[in-house]
Amino acid sequence: MVGAAASSSYASPLCTFFVAACMSVSHNDTRQAFGRSRRRRQQLGKCSASSGSGSIQALLVSSFLDFKPCNHYNNKSKGNAFACLFGSNSLSLNRKQRKTNRATSGVMAVAMGMEKEATVDKKPPMEQRRVVVTGMGVETSLGHDPNTFYDNLLQGNSGISQIENFDCSEFPTRIAGEIKSFSTEGWVAPKLSKRMDKFMLYLLTAGKKALADGGVTDEVMAEFDKAKCGVLIGSAMGGMKVFNDAIEALKISYKKMNPFCVPFATTNMGSAMLAMDLGWMGPNYSISTACATSNFCILNSANHIIRGEADVMLCGGSDAVIIPIGLGGFVACRALSQRNNDPTKASRPWDSNRDGFVMGEGAGVLLLEELEHAKKRGATIYAEFLGGSFTCDAYHMTEPRPDGAGVILCIERALADAGISKEQINYINAHATSTPAGDLKEYQALAHCFGQNPELKVNSTKSMIGHLLGAAGAVEAVATVQAIRTGWVHPNINLENPDNGVDTSLLVGPKKERLNIKAALSNSFGFGGHNSSIIFVPYK
Repeated sequence: MVGAAASSSYASPLCTFFVAACMSVSHNDTRQAFGRSRRRRQQLGKCSASSGSGSIQALLVSSFLDFKPCNHYNNKSKGNAFACLFGSNSLSLNRKQRKTNRATSGVMAVAMGMEKEATVDKKPPMEQRRVVVTGMGVETSLGHDPNTFYDNLLQGNSGISQIENFDCSEFPTRIAGEIKSFSTEGWVAPKLSKRMDKFMLYLLTAGKKALADGGVTDEVMAEFDKAKCGVLIGSAMGGMKVFNDAIEALKISYKKMNPFCVPFATTNMGSAMLAMDLGWMGPNYSISTACATSNFCILNSANHIIRGEADVMLCGGSDAVIIPIGLGGFVACRALSQRNNDPTKASRPWDSNRDGFVMGEGAGVLLLEELEHAKKRGATIYAEFLGGSFTCDAYHMTEPRPDGAGVILCIERALADAGISKEQINYINAHATSTPAGDLKEYQALAHCFGQNPELKVNSTKSMIGHLLGAAGAVEAVATVQAIRTGWVHPNINLENPDNGVDTSLLVGPKKERLNIKAALSNSFGFGGHNSSIIFVPYK
Protein backbone atom coordinates (compact mmCIF):
# COMPACT_ATOMS: atom_id res chain seq x y z
CA MET A 1 0.00 0.00 0.00
CA VAL A 2 2.79 2.38 0.87
CA GLY A 3 4.56 1.70 -2.40
CA ALA A 4 1.34 2.22 -4.35
CA ALA A 5 0.64 5.46 -2.52
CA ALA A 6 4.13 6.69 -3.19
CA SER A 7 3.82 5.85 -6.87
CA SER A 8 0.43 7.49 -7.22
CA SER A 9 1.65 10.67 -5.55
CA TYR A 10 3.90 11.27 -8.53
CA ALA A 11 1.49 10.03 -11.19
CA SER A 12 -1.66 11.79 -10.00
CA PRO A 13 -0.79 15.36 -11.14
CA LEU A 14 -0.38 14.18 -14.74
CA CYS A 15 -3.49 12.05 -14.53
CA THR A 16 -5.42 14.97 -13.11
CA PHE A 17 -4.18 17.26 -15.88
CA PHE A 18 -5.07 14.93 -18.72
CA VAL A 19 -8.43 13.99 -17.22
CA ALA A 20 -9.27 17.65 -16.67
CA ALA A 21 -8.22 18.38 -20.24
CA CYS A 22 -10.50 15.64 -21.49
CA MET A 23 -13.41 17.00 -19.49
CA SER A 24 -12.90 20.49 -20.90
CA VAL A 25 -13.86 19.37 -24.44
CA SER A 26 -17.47 20.06 -25.42
CA HIS A 27 -19.71 17.09 -26.11
CA ASN A 28 -23.37 16.93 -26.85
CA ASP A 29 -23.85 13.89 -24.66
CA THR A 30 -22.72 14.49 -21.10
CA ARG A 31 -22.75 10.81 -20.26
CA GLN A 32 -20.53 10.13 -23.25
CA ALA A 33 -18.08 12.78 -22.00
CA PHE A 34 -17.90 11.16 -18.58
CA GLY A 35 -17.52 7.75 -20.19
CA ARG A 36 -14.54 8.89 -22.22
CA SER A 37 -13.02 10.59 -19.19
CA ARG A 38 -13.41 7.42 -17.19
CA ARG A 39 -11.70 5.41 -19.90
CA ARG A 40 -8.83 7.88 -19.98
CA ARG A 41 -8.46 7.65 -16.19
CA GLN A 42 -8.41 3.88 -16.42
CA GLN A 43 -5.76 3.96 -19.12
CA LEU A 44 -3.64 6.45 -17.20
CA GLY A 45 -4.17 4.50 -13.98
CA LYS A 46 -2.78 1.38 -15.62
CA CYS A 47 0.33 3.29 -16.56
CA SER A 48 0.90 4.71 -13.09
CA ALA A 49 0.05 1.50 -11.24
CA SER A 50 2.47 -0.75 -13.13
CA SER A 51 5.58 -1.66 -11.19
CA GLY A 52 7.79 -0.66 -14.07
CA SER A 53 6.06 2.67 -14.57
CA GLY A 54 9.23 4.68 -14.20
CA SER A 55 10.02 4.73 -17.94
CA ILE A 56 6.42 5.33 -19.06
CA GLN A 57 5.95 8.00 -16.42
CA ALA A 58 9.24 9.65 -17.37
CA LEU A 59 8.10 9.70 -21.01
CA LEU A 60 4.81 11.30 -20.05
CA VAL A 61 6.54 13.85 -17.85
CA SER A 62 9.11 14.74 -20.53
CA SER A 63 6.41 14.99 -23.21
CA PHE A 64 4.31 17.14 -20.96
CA LEU A 65 7.16 19.45 -19.99
CA ASP A 66 8.23 19.78 -23.67
CA PHE A 67 4.69 20.64 -24.73
CA LYS A 68 4.29 24.18 -26.07
CA PRO A 69 0.89 25.92 -26.38
CA CYS A 70 -0.51 26.01 -29.91
CA ASN A 71 -1.15 29.15 -31.94
CA HIS A 72 -4.78 29.22 -30.90
CA TYR A 73 -3.67 29.47 -27.26
CA ASN A 74 -1.02 32.09 -27.97
CA ASN A 75 -3.53 34.11 -29.96
CA LYS A 76 -6.04 33.87 -27.13
CA SER A 77 -8.39 32.00 -29.40
CA LYS A 78 -11.98 31.47 -28.37
CA GLY A 79 -11.36 27.79 -28.99
CA ASN A 80 -10.53 25.32 -26.24
CA ALA A 81 -7.04 26.07 -24.91
CA PHE A 82 -6.30 22.35 -24.66
CA ALA A 83 -7.95 21.29 -27.87
CA CYS A 84 -4.70 21.34 -29.84
CA LEU A 85 -3.38 18.64 -27.57
CA PHE A 86 -6.14 16.33 -28.79
CA GLY A 87 -6.21 17.51 -32.46
CA SER A 88 -9.26 19.82 -32.31
CA ASN A 89 -9.21 23.61 -32.52
CA SER A 90 -12.70 24.52 -33.66
CA LEU A 91 -14.82 23.94 -30.57
CA SER A 92 -16.78 26.84 -29.17
CA LEU A 93 -17.01 27.51 -25.43
CA ASN A 94 -20.01 28.25 -23.33
CA ARG A 95 -19.88 29.80 -19.84
CA LYS A 96 -19.74 26.45 -18.06
CA GLN A 97 -16.91 25.26 -20.28
CA ARG A 98 -14.91 28.45 -19.72
CA LYS A 99 -15.32 27.96 -15.98
CA THR A 100 -14.12 24.37 -16.33
CA ASN A 101 -11.11 25.47 -18.34
CA ARG A 102 -10.08 28.03 -15.75
CA ALA A 103 -10.19 25.32 -13.09
CA THR A 104 -8.26 22.98 -15.37
CA SER A 105 -5.58 25.61 -15.90
CA GLY A 106 -5.13 25.77 -12.15
CA VAL A 107 -4.84 22.00 -12.00
CA MET A 108 -2.19 22.10 -14.70
CA ALA A 109 -0.19 24.66 -12.74
CA VAL A 110 -0.36 22.56 -9.59
CA ALA A 111 0.56 19.42 -11.53
CA MET A 112 3.52 21.17 -13.15
CA GLY A 113 4.65 22.43 -9.74
CA MET A 114 4.39 19.04 -8.09
CA GLU A 115 6.27 17.29 -10.86
CA LYS A 116 8.96 19.95 -10.79
CA GLU A 117 9.23 19.62 -7.01
CA ALA A 118 9.52 15.84 -7.32
CA THR A 119 12.49 16.19 -9.64
CA VAL A 120 14.45 18.46 -7.30
CA ASP A 121 17.38 16.66 -5.74
CA LYS A 122 16.95 16.04 -2.04
CA LYS A 123 19.41 17.56 0.41
CA PRO A 124 22.26 15.22 1.32
CA PRO A 125 21.62 13.40 4.62
CA MET A 126 22.97 15.09 7.72
CA GLU A 127 25.74 13.47 9.66
CA GLN A 128 24.18 11.16 12.26
CA ARG A 129 23.72 12.78 15.63
CA ARG A 130 25.70 11.08 18.38
CA VAL A 131 24.13 10.12 21.71
CA VAL A 132 26.01 10.28 25.01
CA VAL A 133 25.28 9.48 28.66
CA THR A 134 25.62 12.55 30.87
CA GLY A 135 23.77 11.52 34.03
CA MET A 136 22.54 8.48 35.96
CA GLY A 137 20.15 7.79 38.83
CA VAL A 138 19.30 4.59 40.70
CA GLU A 139 17.16 3.24 43.52
CA THR A 140 18.32 -0.27 44.48
CA SER A 141 18.85 -2.53 47.45
CA LEU A 142 22.58 -1.79 47.16
CA GLY A 143 22.43 1.98 47.04
CA HIS A 144 20.56 5.10 46.02
CA ASP A 145 23.22 6.69 43.84
CA PRO A 146 25.37 5.27 41.02
CA ASN A 147 28.68 5.38 42.91
CA THR A 148 27.45 3.66 46.09
CA PHE A 149 25.57 1.14 43.99
CA TYR A 150 28.60 0.26 41.88
CA ASP A 151 31.03 0.23 44.80
CA ASN A 152 28.86 -2.41 46.46
CA LEU A 153 28.80 -4.41 43.24
CA LEU A 154 32.58 -4.27 42.96
CA GLN A 155 32.91 -5.52 46.52
CA GLY A 156 30.60 -8.44 45.80
CA ASN A 157 28.00 -7.39 48.38
CA SER A 158 24.56 -8.91 48.11
CA GLY A 159 21.34 -6.93 48.46
CA ILE A 160 19.20 -10.06 48.87
CA SER A 161 17.55 -10.49 52.28
CA GLN A 162 14.42 -11.59 54.06
CA ILE A 163 11.27 -9.72 53.04
CA GLU A 164 10.18 -7.28 55.75
CA ASN A 165 7.50 -5.22 53.99
CA PHE A 166 4.74 -7.75 54.71
CA ASP A 167 4.18 -11.08 56.40
CA CYS A 168 5.20 -13.72 53.88
CA SER A 169 5.59 -16.61 56.31
CA GLU A 170 3.03 -18.68 54.36
CA PHE A 171 4.87 -18.28 51.06
CA PRO A 172 7.46 -20.83 49.87
CA THR A 173 9.70 -17.90 48.90
CA ARG A 174 10.40 -15.30 51.60
CA ILE A 175 13.45 -13.48 50.21
CA ALA A 176 13.99 -10.65 47.73
CA GLY A 177 16.21 -7.74 46.77
CA GLU A 178 14.02 -5.46 48.86
CA ILE A 179 14.88 -1.78 49.37
CA LYS A 180 14.93 -1.34 53.14
CA SER A 181 15.31 2.41 53.40
CA PHE A 182 13.88 4.83 50.88
CA SER A 183 13.03 8.51 51.13
CA THR A 184 11.39 10.87 48.67
CA GLU A 185 12.19 13.93 50.77
CA GLY A 186 13.37 16.74 48.58
CA TRP A 187 12.40 14.87 45.42
CA VAL A 188 8.63 14.31 45.53
CA ALA A 189 5.89 16.41 47.14
CA PRO A 190 4.66 14.80 50.40
CA LYS A 191 1.04 14.67 49.22
CA LEU A 192 2.02 12.72 46.10
CA SER A 193 4.33 10.47 48.10
CA LYS A 194 1.35 9.23 50.11
CA ARG A 195 -0.79 8.52 47.06
CA MET A 196 1.61 7.14 44.48
CA ASP A 197 2.66 3.56 43.94
CA LYS A 198 6.27 2.82 44.80
CA PHE A 199 7.18 2.18 41.19
CA MET A 200 6.33 5.83 40.45
CA LEU A 201 8.21 7.10 43.50
CA TYR A 202 11.31 5.12 42.52
CA LEU A 203 10.99 6.46 38.99
CA LEU A 204 10.61 10.10 40.00
CA THR A 205 13.49 10.07 42.45
CA ALA A 206 15.85 8.18 40.13
CA GLY A 207 14.91 10.49 37.26
CA LYS A 208 15.60 13.65 39.24
CA LYS A 209 18.80 12.19 40.61
CA ALA A 210 19.94 11.52 37.04
CA LEU A 211 19.39 15.20 36.25
CA ALA A 212 21.31 16.27 39.36
CA ASP A 213 24.10 13.83 38.51
CA GLY A 214 24.22 15.34 35.02
CA GLY A 215 24.65 18.86 36.36
CA VAL A 216 21.22 19.98 35.17
CA THR A 217 20.45 22.75 37.64
CA ASP A 218 17.48 25.11 37.37
CA GLU A 219 19.72 27.60 35.57
CA VAL A 220 20.88 24.96 33.06
CA MET A 221 17.33 23.69 32.62
CA ALA A 222 16.16 27.21 31.77
CA GLU A 223 18.38 27.11 28.68
CA PHE A 224 16.90 23.84 27.42
CA ASP A 225 14.37 23.75 24.60
CA LYS A 226 11.59 22.03 26.54
CA ALA A 227 9.95 20.90 23.30
CA LYS A 228 13.03 18.76 22.61
CA CYS A 229 13.33 17.23 26.07
CA GLY A 230 11.55 13.93 26.64
CA VAL A 231 10.90 11.17 29.17
CA LEU A 232 10.67 7.47 28.33
CA ILE A 233 10.77 5.39 31.50
CA GLY A 234 8.85 2.14 31.42
CA SER A 235 7.59 -0.49 33.81
CA ALA A 236 6.82 -4.17 33.41
CA MET A 237 4.14 -4.34 36.11
CA GLY A 238 3.06 -0.76 36.79
CA GLY A 239 1.25 0.24 39.97
CA MET A 240 0.32 -3.21 41.26
CA LYS A 241 0.04 -2.08 44.89
CA VAL A 242 -2.32 0.79 44.04
CA PHE A 243 -4.43 -1.49 41.86
CA ASN A 244 -4.50 -4.28 44.46
CA ASP A 245 -5.56 -1.81 47.15
CA ALA A 246 -8.40 -0.69 44.89
CA ILE A 247 -9.61 -4.27 44.53
CA GLU A 248 -9.59 -4.72 48.30
CA ALA A 249 -11.54 -1.46 48.71
CA LEU A 250 -14.04 -2.56 46.07
CA LYS A 251 -14.87 -5.63 48.17
CA ILE A 252 -16.34 -3.20 50.68
CA SER A 253 -17.76 -0.57 48.33
CA TYR A 254 -16.75 1.32 45.22
CA LYS A 255 -17.03 4.42 47.39
CA LYS A 256 -13.96 3.29 49.27
CA MET A 257 -11.79 3.22 46.15
CA ASN A 258 -8.96 5.68 45.69
CA PRO A 259 -9.84 8.09 42.84
CA PHE A 260 -6.21 7.86 41.76
CA CYS A 261 -6.21 4.07 41.48
CA VAL A 262 -6.52 3.99 37.70
CA PRO A 263 -4.04 6.72 36.66
CA PHE A 264 -1.49 5.73 39.30
CA ALA A 265 -1.65 2.08 38.24
CA THR A 266 -0.90 2.64 34.55
CA THR A 267 2.66 2.15 33.36
CA ASN A 268 2.81 5.45 31.45
CA MET A 269 1.95 7.73 34.34
CA GLY A 270 5.43 7.76 35.85
CA SER A 271 6.93 9.29 32.71
CA ALA A 272 3.97 11.65 32.44
CA MET A 273 4.27 12.88 36.04
CA LEU A 274 8.00 13.47 35.69
CA ALA A 275 7.47 15.42 32.46
CA MET A 276 4.78 17.53 34.14
CA ASP A 277 7.12 18.27 37.01
CA LEU A 278 9.93 19.32 34.65
CA GLY A 279 7.78 20.99 32.01
CA TRP A 280 9.31 18.79 29.30
CA MET A 281 7.12 18.69 26.20
CA GLY A 282 9.09 16.33 23.93
CA PRO A 283 8.54 12.58 23.41
CA ASN A 284 6.77 11.15 26.44
CA TYR A 285 5.41 7.63 26.85
CA SER A 286 6.29 4.28 28.36
CA ILE A 287 7.11 0.86 26.97
CA SER A 288 6.26 -2.41 28.67
CA THR A 289 8.04 -5.50 27.35
CA ALA A 290 8.31 -7.41 30.62
CA CYS A 291 11.92 -7.71 31.79
CA ALA A 292 13.27 -6.20 28.55
CA THR A 293 11.42 -2.94 29.19
CA SER A 294 14.37 -0.72 30.14
CA ASN A 295 16.47 -1.58 27.11
CA PHE A 296 13.54 -0.89 24.81
CA CYS A 297 13.11 2.52 26.46
CA ILE A 298 16.81 3.35 26.23
CA LEU A 299 17.16 2.42 22.57
CA ASN A 300 13.98 4.24 21.57
CA SER A 301 15.11 7.33 23.47
CA ALA A 302 18.43 7.29 21.65
CA ASN A 303 16.59 7.00 18.35
CA HIS A 304 14.49 10.08 19.18
CA ILE A 305 17.73 12.00 19.65
CA ILE A 306 19.33 10.59 16.49
CA ARG A 307 16.29 11.59 14.43
CA GLY A 308 16.39 15.11 15.83
CA GLU A 309 13.09 14.77 17.68
CA ALA A 310 14.82 15.38 21.02
CA ASP A 311 18.09 16.74 22.38
CA VAL A 312 17.71 15.33 25.89
CA MET A 313 15.94 12.17 27.11
CA LEU A 314 15.47 10.67 30.56
CA CYS A 315 15.04 6.93 30.02
CA GLY A 316 15.05 3.62 31.86
CA GLY A 317 12.67 1.56 33.94
CA SER A 318 11.08 1.11 37.35
CA ASP A 319 9.22 -1.69 39.15
CA ALA A 320 8.07 -2.41 42.70
CA VAL A 321 6.21 -5.72 43.01
CA ILE A 322 7.57 -7.15 46.25
CA ILE A 323 4.04 -7.30 47.59
CA PRO A 324 1.77 -10.31 48.23
CA ILE A 325 0.18 -10.38 44.78
CA GLY A 326 3.53 -9.94 43.04
CA LEU A 327 5.32 -12.56 45.10
CA GLY A 328 2.39 -14.95 44.88
CA GLY A 329 2.15 -14.57 41.11
CA PHE A 330 5.78 -15.50 40.51
CA VAL A 331 5.57 -18.33 43.05
CA ALA A 332 2.63 -19.68 41.05
CA CYS A 333 4.85 -19.58 37.94
CA ARG A 334 7.41 -21.67 39.86
CA ALA A 335 10.03 -19.13 38.83
CA LEU A 336 11.48 -18.09 42.20
CA SER A 337 14.32 -19.43 44.30
CA GLN A 338 13.32 -20.97 47.62
CA ARG A 339 16.73 -20.71 49.24
CA ASN A 340 15.21 -18.85 52.20
CA ASN A 341 17.78 -19.85 54.81
CA ASP A 342 20.69 -18.33 52.89
CA PRO A 343 19.35 -15.29 50.98
CA THR A 344 22.70 -13.92 49.83
CA LYS A 345 23.43 -17.26 48.13
CA ALA A 346 20.08 -17.55 46.41
CA SER A 347 20.81 -15.72 43.16
CA ARG A 348 23.50 -17.74 41.40
CA PRO A 349 23.60 -17.34 37.60
CA TRP A 350 25.27 -20.19 35.67
CA ASP A 351 25.71 -22.25 38.85
CA SER A 352 24.44 -25.82 38.59
CA ASN A 353 22.63 -25.49 41.94
CA ARG A 354 20.47 -22.49 40.97
CA ASP A 355 16.76 -22.98 41.61
CA GLY A 356 15.13 -19.85 40.20
CA PHE A 357 15.48 -16.09 40.23
CA VAL A 358 15.17 -13.70 43.15
CA MET A 359 12.80 -10.75 42.86
CA GLY A 360 14.24 -7.27 43.20
CA GLU A 361 12.81 -3.77 43.07
CA GLY A 362 13.92 -0.27 42.23
CA ALA A 363 14.62 2.01 39.29
CA GLY A 364 17.39 3.04 36.96
CA VAL A 365 17.43 6.16 34.79
CA LEU A 366 19.94 7.40 32.23
CA LEU A 367 20.20 10.98 31.04
CA LEU A 368 20.88 10.69 27.30
CA GLU A 369 21.93 13.77 25.40
CA GLU A 370 22.89 14.76 21.88
CA LEU A 371 26.68 15.18 21.84
CA GLU A 372 26.89 18.80 20.69
CA HIS A 373 24.13 19.78 23.12
CA ALA A 374 26.09 18.18 25.97
CA LYS A 375 29.37 19.79 24.92
CA LYS A 376 27.77 23.21 24.60
CA ARG A 377 26.68 23.17 28.25
CA GLY A 378 29.94 21.66 29.44
CA ALA A 379 28.43 18.38 30.64
CA THR A 380 30.56 15.50 31.88
CA ILE A 381 30.24 12.67 29.36
CA TYR A 382 30.31 9.21 30.95
CA ALA A 383 30.01 7.08 27.81
CA GLU A 384 28.58 7.02 24.33
CA PHE A 385 25.49 5.05 23.34
CA LEU A 386 26.31 3.34 20.07
CA GLY A 387 23.24 1.30 19.14
CA GLY A 388 21.05 -1.69 19.86
CA SER A 389 18.34 -4.00 18.63
CA PHE A 390 15.14 -5.88 19.47
CA THR A 391 13.89 -9.27 18.32
CA CYS A 392 11.20 -11.76 19.31
CA ASP A 393 11.69 -15.45 20.00
CA ALA A 394 8.16 -16.21 18.76
CA TYR A 395 8.37 -19.47 20.68
CA HIS A 396 6.93 -19.55 24.21
CA MET A 397 5.54 -17.20 26.86
CA THR A 398 8.26 -17.82 29.41
CA GLU A 399 10.81 -20.27 27.98
CA PRO A 400 13.68 -19.26 25.68
CA ARG A 401 14.06 -20.74 22.20
CA PRO A 402 16.08 -23.96 22.45
CA ASP A 403 18.28 -22.92 19.53
CA GLY A 404 18.86 -19.40 20.83
CA ALA A 405 18.11 -17.99 17.39
CA GLY A 406 16.22 -14.96 18.71
CA VAL A 407 19.05 -13.89 21.02
CA ILE A 408 21.72 -14.47 18.38
CA LEU A 409 19.77 -12.43 15.85
CA CYS A 410 19.30 -9.64 18.38
CA ILE A 411 23.01 -9.45 19.14
CA GLU A 412 23.98 -9.51 15.47
CA ARG A 413 21.54 -6.72 14.67
CA ALA A 414 22.77 -4.66 17.61
CA LEU A 415 26.33 -4.95 16.33
CA ALA A 416 25.18 -3.91 12.86
CA ASP A 417 23.26 -0.95 14.25
CA ALA A 418 26.28 0.15 16.26
CA GLY A 419 28.54 -0.30 13.25
CA ILE A 420 31.13 -2.41 15.06
CA SER A 421 32.45 -5.96 14.79
CA LYS A 422 31.97 -8.68 17.39
CA GLU A 423 35.71 -8.59 18.12
CA GLN A 424 35.33 -5.08 19.54
CA ILE A 425 32.97 -6.26 22.28
CA ASN A 426 35.05 -7.26 25.30
CA TYR A 427 32.49 -6.84 28.10
CA ILE A 428 28.95 -8.17 28.40
CA ASN A 429 26.51 -7.50 31.21
CA ALA A 430 24.32 -10.55 30.71
CA HIS A 431 20.63 -10.93 31.41
CA ALA A 432 21.41 -14.13 33.40
CA THR A 433 18.61 -14.33 35.98
CA SER A 434 19.59 -17.56 37.75
CA THR A 435 16.93 -19.67 36.05
CA PRO A 436 17.81 -23.20 34.89
CA ALA A 437 16.93 -22.73 31.20
CA GLY A 438 17.52 -19.03 30.61
CA ASP A 439 21.11 -18.78 31.84
CA LEU A 440 22.38 -21.65 29.75
CA LYS A 441 20.64 -20.56 26.53
CA GLU A 442 22.00 -17.05 26.84
CA TYR A 443 25.50 -18.36 27.55
CA GLN A 444 25.36 -20.57 24.46
CA ALA A 445 24.24 -17.63 22.33
CA LEU A 446 27.08 -15.48 23.69
CA ALA A 447 29.61 -18.25 23.08
CA HIS A 448 28.27 -18.60 19.54
CA CYS A 449 28.65 -14.88 18.83
CA PHE A 450 31.79 -14.01 20.82
CA GLY A 451 33.39 -17.25 21.96
CA GLN A 452 36.62 -16.72 20.02
CA ASN A 453 37.42 -13.42 21.78
CA PRO A 454 40.04 -14.11 24.49
CA GLU A 455 39.51 -10.65 26.04
CA LEU A 456 35.79 -11.11 26.60
CA LYS A 457 34.41 -10.92 30.15
CA VAL A 458 30.81 -11.63 31.12
CA ASN A 459 29.00 -11.01 34.41
CA SER A 460 25.51 -10.79 35.89
CA THR A 461 24.47 -7.90 38.12
CA LYS A 462 21.46 -9.98 39.21
CA SER A 463 23.71 -12.23 41.26
CA MET A 464 23.78 -9.41 43.83
CA ILE A 465 20.53 -7.42 43.51
CA GLY A 466 18.14 -9.99 42.10
CA HIS A 467 15.86 -9.41 39.13
CA LEU A 468 14.32 -5.92 39.01
CA LEU A 469 11.97 -6.94 36.18
CA GLY A 470 11.23 -3.84 34.07
CA ALA A 471 13.97 -1.89 35.85
CA ALA A 472 16.63 -4.58 35.39
CA GLY A 473 18.02 -3.34 32.09
CA ALA A 474 18.33 0.23 33.34
CA VAL A 475 20.27 -0.52 36.53
CA GLU A 476 22.44 -2.91 34.52
CA ALA A 477 23.02 -0.15 31.96
CA VAL A 478 24.19 2.03 34.86
CA ALA A 479 26.53 -0.79 35.94
CA THR A 480 27.79 -1.08 32.36
CA VAL A 481 28.52 2.64 32.11
CA GLN A 482 30.21 2.55 35.51
CA ALA A 483 32.42 -0.30 34.31
CA ILE A 484 33.47 1.84 31.35
CA ARG A 485 34.15 4.81 33.62
CA THR A 486 36.10 2.98 36.30
CA GLY A 487 37.87 0.29 34.30
CA TRP A 488 36.63 -2.35 36.77
CA VAL A 489 34.01 -5.06 36.16
CA HIS A 490 32.13 -6.48 39.10
CA PRO A 491 32.31 -10.16 40.09
CA ASN A 492 29.84 -12.99 39.61
CA ILE A 493 29.03 -14.12 43.12
CA ASN A 494 27.77 -17.59 44.09
CA LEU A 495 29.25 -19.21 40.98
CA GLU A 496 30.61 -22.26 42.82
CA ASN A 497 29.73 -25.17 40.52
CA PRO A 498 29.44 -23.96 36.92
CA ASP A 499 26.88 -25.61 34.67
CA ASN A 500 28.08 -28.28 32.27
CA GLY A 501 29.28 -26.62 29.09
CA VAL A 502 29.98 -23.26 30.73
CA ASP A 503 33.54 -22.07 30.15
CA THR A 504 34.39 -20.01 33.22
CA SER A 505 37.25 -18.31 31.36
CA LEU A 506 34.56 -16.13 29.72
CA LEU A 507 33.02 -15.21 33.07
CA VAL A 508 34.27 -12.72 35.62
CA GLY A 509 35.40 -14.58 38.74
CA PRO A 510 34.40 -14.11 42.40
CA LYS A 511 36.42 -10.87 42.64
CA LYS A 512 36.31 -7.68 40.61
CA GLU A 513 38.61 -7.58 37.61
CA ARG A 514 40.41 -4.79 35.80
CA LEU A 515 39.28 -4.37 32.20
CA ASN A 516 39.94 -1.70 29.62
CA ILE A 517 36.56 -1.78 27.91
CA LYS A 518 36.48 -1.21 24.16
CA ALA A 519 32.76 -1.79 23.72
CA ALA A 520 30.17 -3.15 26.14
CA LEU A 521 26.96 -5.06 25.43
CA SER A 522 24.03 -5.26 27.85
CA ASN A 523 21.29 -7.86 27.32
CA SER A 524 17.73 -7.94 28.61
CA PHE A 525 15.12 -10.56 27.77
CA GLY A 526 11.48 -10.71 28.82
CA PHE A 527 8.45 -12.97 29.10
CA GLY A 528 6.81 -13.15 25.70
CA GLY A 529 10.12 -13.74 23.95
CA HIS A 530 11.22 -10.10 23.94
CA ASN A 531 14.97 -9.79 23.31
CA SER A 532 17.01 -6.60 23.54
CA SER A 533 20.68 -5.72 23.32
CA ILE A 534 22.25 -2.27 23.70
CA ILE A 535 25.86 -1.17 23.24
CA PHE A 536 27.94 1.48 25.03
CA VAL A 537 31.51 2.56 24.32
CA PRO A 538 33.96 4.97 25.96
CA TYR A 539 33.45 8.49 24.65
CA LYS A 540 36.25 9.66 22.39
